Amino acid sequence: MNPAPHPRPAPGLPGRRGLLGGLLAGAALAAVPALAAPARAGARPAPAPAGPRATRPLLLGTYTSEGGGGTGIGTAAYDTGTGAITPGPVITGVENPSYLAPHPSGATVYAVAEQGAGAVTAVAVGPDGTYEVLGSRPTGGSGPTHLSVHPSGRWLLSANYTSGSVAVHPIAEDGSLGERTDLVTHSSPPPGPGQGGPHAHQIVTSPDGGHVLAVDLGTDTVYTYALDASAGTLTEVSRAALAPGSGPRHLAFHPGGRFAYLACELDNTMVVCAYDPATGVLTPGPGQSTGTGSGVSSPAQPVVTGDGAYVYLANRGHNSLTRYAVEGGGAVLRLLDTVPVGGDWPRQLALSPDSSLLFAANQRSSTVTVFGVGPDGSLTGAGAPFPAPVAVCVLPLP
Repeated sequence: MNPAPHPRPAPGLPGRRGLLGGLLAGAALAAVPALAAPARAGARPAPAPAGPRATRPLLLGTYTSEGGGGTGIGTAAYDTGTGAITPGPVITGVENPSYLAPHPSGATVYAVAEQGAGAVTAVAVGPDGTYEVLGSRPTGGSGPTHLSVHPSGRWLLSANYTSGSVAVHPIAEDGSLGERTDLVTHSSPPPGPGQGGPHAHQIVTSPDGGHVLAVDLGTDTVYTYALDASAGTLTEVSRAALAPGSGPRHLAFHPGGRFAYLACELDNTMVVCAYDPATGVLTPGPGQSTGTGSGVSSPAQPVVTGDGAYVYLANRGHNSLTRYAVEGGGAVLRLLDTVPVGGDWPRQLALSPDSSLLFAANQRSSTVTVFGVGPDGSLTGAGAPFPAPVAVCVLPLP
């Protein structure tokens, strides 16, 4: 986890801020300086260029604190055929949006405010491609680095890295957030060697929607919770212990829902985990190679293709993408190769909705690199890196 330097106070609870820029109604924007100017209220999208190719919206997370380099959530459009990215304006009024997640309806996007007094922010997405900041709510913890929306669309889940806690917020019909309904701090087991305390790094819902899993890098544990769908509260039902000092960071489920792939940041391994949807029990296997050799490298995030055939892993330090073939119905990962990411410190990965493109947010080089995904899972670079200030999250929208 690489927090923004000199975090600012929490943004509080601002009201509705008005429409922010007509941005991306399924068409590419005219070229403007990359993510430089804030979106202007009432602005309209540029006319779509002629041609058969479709473009879709792309959102970019960054840091806005002093020294961070960003000014809000970046917007862009990507060509669904070539992966080429066209820059757009910035959605302002959002502090340190270092991770983004969409609502299942597509009508709202949510961002963490990664700072000392953590918060989460809702941003409405209009049918014409306009965006409106709906306001923020405190998470009750510090340094939130991840969030996700429960498949029901009624609850926002967030993970506070610095304070080692997870939070739940209700989502209203218009996509705005209500007051927090729960906050759970990971007080046991004791932190791993040299890890200082609990550090919740991710919170996701299992594919069947039955359980919520929180990955804690500090306690080397994945916690499974049951979510009360009426009250918005979490009840722990299981724990999965990882190797001491391994530092589990992010997991991604196989679409079959019976296996998950867990990147361990501190010992540079990938772990295949069996998952029982009936009980919520996650059973980790042994750590296996990321293919990065003996040098220092910190795995960040795995992603799984929609057909469940391939897994990709971002490796910071080694600055590469590991490619695995999925075998045994999801139970086995076979290491194929590593590919240079074309940037520095790949913090986060995302696949396009059809898994034909892979996007990498490279924090230290302030770029997004794009790869075409072949039928055999091979990765082919798609053009020059796209400049984006302190790119720490990339979210392609359907």
